[in-house]
Amino acid sequence: MFSKSRINEPGPKKAATPEPAQRAPEQPMYRAPAADTGSSSGAPQATKAKPAASVLSSDLTITGNLKTTGDVVVEGMVDGDIRAHLLTVGDSATIRGEIVADDIVINGRVIGRVRGLKVRLTSSARVEGDIIHKTIAIESGAHFEGSVQRQDDPLATNARVQQQQQQQPAAYAPAPQPAPAPAPQPRPEPSAAVRAAAESKKAADEAAKK
Repeated sequence: MFSKSRINEPGPKKAATPEPAQRAPEQPMYRAPAADTGSSSGAPQATKAKPAASVLSSDLTITGNLKTTGDVVVEGMVDGDIRAHLLTVGDSATIRGEIVADDIVINGRVIGRVRGLKVRLTSSARVEGDIIHKTIAIESGAHFEGSVQRQDDPLATNARVQQQQQQQPAAYAPAPQPAPAPAPQPRPEPSAAVRAAAESKKAADEAAKK
């Protein structure tokens, strides 16, 4: 018996092998730049931001001294001394006390001494007190009652100023002259009653001798 040839019969199908998935292109890794510590020479260093000025509004009244290394704008009333870097006295401000600052701009009223490297009085300024300055500018219309004195270091304390004055040679002063001796006063003459008593006593002595 003859069997059918299996030459032309299709063989068993092979399982399809999955193709490898394509890998996504690698993204370059971002690296943050190293913080600049300022150790490298010539590298610019970040500057610290300047703080905003402190503002004392017109409805504020302060009793006491104020001291800061920053800037101050006064629009209200202050009964005390103020020390700052830049001090601006507003039109509605009134300060009763000494103010000391590197730069002072006065638009309002100040009753007390003013000491500053640069002092400027605007046309609306009202100052009643002495001004110690290195440079000063007074606009037309400003009201000022007091003395003006220029110093190389107007911010120096009173103790330092007194020490500098003591170190300066004292001016020549003439020796004090002795006071003249008082003129002799004439002896007062005896009164009539005294003379009469003396004469009566003298007459009594003479009568006793007789």
